[in-house]
Amino acid sequence: MTHQAEETGHGTSTDPAKGPAETSGPEPTETDMSHSADEPEPTPGSVPEPAPIAVPEFSPAPLTAPRPPTSRRLLRTALRWAAAVAVFGIVGAGTAYGIAGMERTDVPGLGTVSDGRWVYPTLTKPPLPKGSPGPLAKENRTGTHYAGLRKLVLPAPKGATADAALRGTDGWLPTKDFLTAFGEKEDREELAQKLTEYGLRHIAARGWATPDGTRTRVYLLQFDTATVVDELTGQIAPYGGPGYQLRGAADSVSDDRFPGKAQIEDVTHVVYTEAKPYGAEQTRHAYLAVGDVLALVIQDRKGTAGPVPFQQTVTLQSQLLA
Repeated sequence: MTHQAEETGHGTSTDPAKGPAETSGPEPTETDMSHSADEPEPTPGSVPEPAPIAVPEFSPAPLTAPRPPTSRRLLRTALRWAAAVAVFGIVGAGTAYGIAGMERTDVPGLGTVSDGRWVYPTLTKPPLPKGSPGPLAKENRTGTHYAGLRKLVLPAPKGATADAALRGTDGWLPTKDFLTAFGEKEDREELAQKLTEYGLRHIAARGWATPDGTRTRVYLLQFDTATVVDELTGQIAPYGGPGYQLRGAADSVSDDRFPGKAQIEDVTHVVYTEAKPYGAEQTRHAYLAVGDVLALVIQDRKGTAGPVPFQQTVTLQSQLLA
């Protein structure tokens, strides 16, 4: 179920390159980030292959508050199977999922040529290891993403320049590099401790700059279970304002104007923006909680950060993770 968290505390054309499936291994630390982290072992079961996802246009709608974790997981199951009948054509018995062949008007809120939409390569979810369920499957009680996390990071759009600082080592970003996104030293130290306590396994990231002057950063943080992510999200991304303010965006507040239909079902969205006056540039960011992964999407631009590219980026990254 998509919604925005109200907890307190601190809280698709698109086609990533295919690669071999990965299996789980020990949690990496800042001293061993040069070693590639393994992905978790698959569990028994089979996963059918849905047809390409078609997303309807939307109009702005207010965000709704989250339900407690237990109720949310029960409702997710019911909505997931209902949506499978209405949205997905189940074909074959493979494990690859496509987000392809989408026309301009199929993408949420992006129906005109001059709307600022970016052109992404065709997105295809990486294949799951044989016998492994998707992160939101009923039998996947821990919400584990068995597909390679590094292949779930949204690719850069056409014409963008990659941010070399977010390439990391073997595709994994050190925690200390992730923490530079936050402004206050005390916040960085506290968040570092919190990530350790909650068992952060590894971080995959990508960044780019587009000709329109927008800078984008996407981080995927993977933990052991969905329960851990639910609890952590409530602490670092409470409703009203972020638990930890981003560098250069100290006055971010909840973005109640973010369109409800730009949100993907079964993904928890917590969206923030800088309210006027915000100085020389504006920053928008969103936390996305999906199973055992917590994603952070950040966009900033001199003047005003366009809402359409931001909504598009959040929607596509959500589809890859869900």
